[in-house]
Amino acid sequence: MAGKPKEIVGNMVGKAFGVEMPDAGVQAAKLLYSVFGFVPATDFTDSALLLSNLGYALSRQGYNVCLADLKVFYPNLYLYLGIPQNKRGNGLLAIIKDNKADLREEVKPTKYEGLYLLSPSPQDLMEEYFDFGLEKVCAVIEVLKKTFDIVLLDIPNDPPLEFCLGAMKQSHMGFFIASERIDAVSNIMRLLDFAGSVGISAAKFANIIFMNMQDIKYDFNTIKKLRLNVVAGLPLVKGAAADALEGKLYIKDNPLASNLYKREIASIIASMFANN
Repeated sequence: MAGKPKEIVGNMVGKAFGVEMPDAGVQAAKLLYSVFGFVPATDFTDSALLLSNLGYALSRQGYNVCLADLKVFYPNLYLYLGIPQNKRGNGLLAIIKDNKADLREEVKPTKYEGLYLLSPSPQDLMEEYFDFGLEKVCAVIEVLKKTFDIVLLDIPNDPPLEFCLGAMKQSHMGFFIASERIDAVSNIMRLLDFAGSVGISAAKFANIIFMNMQDIKYDFNTIKKLRLNVVAGLPLVKGAAADALEGKLYIKDNPLASNLYKREIASIIASMFANN
């Protein structure tokens, strides 16, 4: 992205969404940092809703984007993208068990050009995921990084699970997804402290995306004091949740989609590519 003024790149996303977004955007060029992790920090968030819409927005800029649902016990991204669930043993489990598995068979294309999904099967037994070490998780993400322009990791907030720490380790940049809850900051700091204790950089995950904001009084000063960066605040929109129930993407399929919602998605994109 070197050589592209921020305002020019921002106009590209603005045109794609049909709204003015002078401070955000991307271009379809080779990226230095291409793996982005997203971890829920509180209840009343929806990582699948965020990543499905964000992935679509990125694919519209000419990138091949892979969403990796690492919530191995409760995968749900396939529902948000209107994709049939994998059969037991297919998808993520097949690849992590056998590094020679055909990625083309296990990563599913969506109905949106340039957007793909790697998902566990909800029929997989939970215990099938207990014995994988950190190196196995990292190896899968490394393959995705080499195959796709951008990889978005939907990471479970389960620190003892290798799918949490391995994904955090492999992320070039990470975001916590939070709601306006009193425990948001303490939850974020606890996970960052634990990640740091096992050698994972806390600095790359010092970013927060607020979801389902209801314009209530909230203490953002503490977040600033801890040098955490709030990159976006997505409002609570009933239409976004309603569209997800039908396997539709809010920013694409809803003609009445909120411009504010779109602008906040664009702000996330601008943050993702600020160092590219």
